[in-house]
Amino acid sequence: MIIPAAAVLAGLVDFSVSFVVLLALLVYYGIPLTGGVLLVPLLLGVLVLLAFGVGTWMAGLNVKFRDIRYALPFVVQLWMFASPVVYPRTLVPERWQWALRLNPITGIIEGFRAALLGRDFDWPLLALAAGITLAIALYALLAFARMEEGFADVI
Repeated sequence: MIIPAAAVLAGLVDFSVSFVVLLALLVYYGIPLTGGVLLVPLLLGVLVLLAFGVGTWMAGLNVKFRDIRYALPFVVQLWMFASPVVYPRTLVPERWQWALRLNPITGIIEGFRAALLGRDFDWPLLALAAGITLAIALYALLAFARMEEGFADVI
């Protein structure tokens, strides 16, 4: 589990540098920082837990099934387009909102937008994202521990 954790920590360093640039741009463009900024560490913790959970699960699957490494970039790109990263959540038709809410990164992204842009938090969406993230992380740890027993045979 050290390798997925190292990948997450490397991403955290990149996030930190980008976050400082983002804060500078917010100040430059005159967007006031509100008290919601204090929730950024909490949102970051949920994001790190999600990344660690998915990374751990994919690392275990990659050892067991070697073709995962070829499919993973496609899955990550598909997940990005299925998440409101470059478009607002309100752009998705109402009949598909349920699917968007089940994507845990949706609540995290909307939380960051609310924290940094002074918008209202969607607490139910954030709670759902945190719950799904916790479930993914727990499942990933259990699955990795179960797959880990056979790693020496495969490697």
